Amino acid sequence: MKKVKGLKCIGCGKVYRIGEVEYNCPSCSENLDIVYDYEEIRKTFSRKDLSQNKDYSIWRYEPLLPIEGLTKVPPLQIGWTPLYEAKKLGKNLFLKDDGKNPSASFKDRASAVTIVRAQELGARIVTGASTGNAGSSMACLAASLEISTVIFVPQKAPKAKITQLLIFGAKVIMVKGTYDEAFDLCLEATKEYGWYNRNTGYNPYTREGKKTCAYEICEQLNWEVPDKVFVPVGDGNIISGIWKGFKDLKEIGFIDRLPQLVAVQSELSNAVVRAVKTSIQHPGSRIQIEPVKATTIADSISVDIPRDGLAAVKAIQESKGLAVEVSDEEILEAIKIVARATGIFGEPAGVTSYAGYKKLKEKGEIEGKERIVCLITGNGLKDIDSGMKVAGEPFLIEPTLEALKEIISNK
Repeated sequence: MKKVKGLKCIGCGKVYRIGEVEYNCPSCSENLDIVYDYEEIRKTFSRKDLSQNKDYSIWRYEPLLPIEGLTKVPPLQIGWTPLYEAKKLGKNLFLKDDGKNPSASFKDRASAVTIVRAQELGARIVTGASTGNAGSSMACLAASLEISTVIFVPQKAPKAKITQLLIFGAKVIMVKGTYDEAFDLCLEATKEYGWYNRNTGYNPYTREGKKTCAYEICEQLNWEVPDKVFVPVGDGNIISGIWKGFKDLKEIGFIDRLPQLVAVQSELSNAVVRAVKTSIQHPGSRIQIEPVKATTIADSISVDIPRDGLAAVKAIQESKGLAVEVSDEEILEAIKIVARATGIFGEPAGVTSYAGYKKLKEKGEIEGKERIVCLITGNGLKDIDSGMKVAGEPFLIEPTLEALKEIISNK
């Protein structure tokens, strides 16, 4: 592919050819980033091309993706999710609802690009570790193609997500341990059986799918770049992908400035926030990602070791952004607030972005004129137990008008 130059290590900077290395850097084990020839892309891709393109999915951005043509893409509608203005929640506030993707999660973006890569390599089995969303996403897209999946999940993964995996036909390996332990076992299985590995923060193609959300935000805002984008952060791969997407658009001249990124984590899974704070206290020092013992209710961002943590911290630094942590109580409350003000039902990780926005707004750290986007990364039906903690209880009555009147009069 003329548009792709190769792969560059985010850690040591070593450069590789496409196909020379598939996953992490052999020299330092850090994650790789796909490097593009933007001059070549500018020759054949313009905003006018997009205005005439009727394919409203992530594949409308094929010139900026590491694929050649659309013959191997899944047949499902992925991307081009709604961007709603949430006037009841804040001035100039927009919510990007990625719960509208096929598996009801942002993770479909990454799975779509990685599954194309898997087919290019002739893989018949794709594996991954997941708290539920990444795995169910891959299982969903694989079900639409002739590919099998083996998904490793921690024992505490929500039942709804396990149900998705099983119904899509995945072979589900439930690990008696944490997500991080499932992740490590998945890597061992990849080496043992030669399966294609989709793991976030390990496979560089995941970032390429996630960056498409930034493209959509800009296009849906008529190419007016938001001032801040609030992103839920676990492994760090979404925020690093979002940042790459904005940088791509600036490199090819589609936008003229870049937004600030705001990473939002639960205080019970806050390794990236800690690393950002340390880097502020010790400017110029080497970025250190220290593991934590994650126990947050927001399972999709509950990680001990952020596998794309270095890229996440760099994205925050480069965007002159912020990192904020919120309590699990604030996350649960955000589920109810967002749902009742906008009609969008997000899972805990999905609304963590709004919880962060609300916290900064109440502290007076957001200007009223700023245009802000919060990513809602997953649908609330994926974790009903969490939703029920703040939803309240139904009224149980006898089937009589008198019983109804008693409830109505006591409203």
